[in-house]
Amino acid sequence: MTNNALGRPDFDLIASWVQPGERVLDLGCGDGALLKLLAKDRGARAWGVELDDANVLAAIKNGVNVIQSNLEEGLAGFEDGAFEHVVLSRTLQTMRHTEGILAEMLRVGRDVVVSFPNFAYWKNRMAIMSGHMPVSEDLPHEWFNTPNVRFFAIPDFEDLCQRMGVTIREREVLDDKGNLVTDEPNFLGSLAVYRLRRGA
Repeated sequence: MTNNALGRPDFDLIASWVQPGERVLDLGCGDGALLKLLAKDRGARAWGVELDDANVLAAIKNGVNVIQSNLEEGLAGFEDGAFEHVVLSRTLQTMRHTEGILAEMLRVGRDVVVSFPNFAYWKNRMAIMSGHMPVSEDLPHEWFNTPNVRFFAIPDFEDLCQRMGVTIREREVLDDKGNLVTDEPNFLGSLAVYRLRRGA
């Protein structure tokens, strides 16, 4: 797996799934780095949603069309099927209304891309066995200052997809160095990246 200049190997995966000229919505877009990459490398027509003031300003400086909004309130401002891809990168674990945001993403996008830290990664398991909450590349916060409200593993997410009637079109799992993991992904994988579509 090539690691782009932004140091985000999941961005490379996401970019490989976006076809030239597609409409992409990035939820929790931060400083707009992914959308800037997609616009430059894929010619994507890109929009972002972000709540944090500083990130909104940074995204604007990066030339990204960004809307300041709270994802927990849904995506009512967007029409059904308005985008080819809707992305939620390393943000699902911070959402209180997990099923709600996934349903909204599937409503406004043909394909949904979700990436999240795998809590069952072996280094996280070792931390818990040693009596501490894990702190890692993909779970960088301490227990007392983490924005995360959900801690889940790859099988948990796939169970939710099945319950919601969501098709997993593609799944890639990365270790903490950004390398693809093919064997025992729930044990050896630190970050999971999914491409989803509504229906079986």
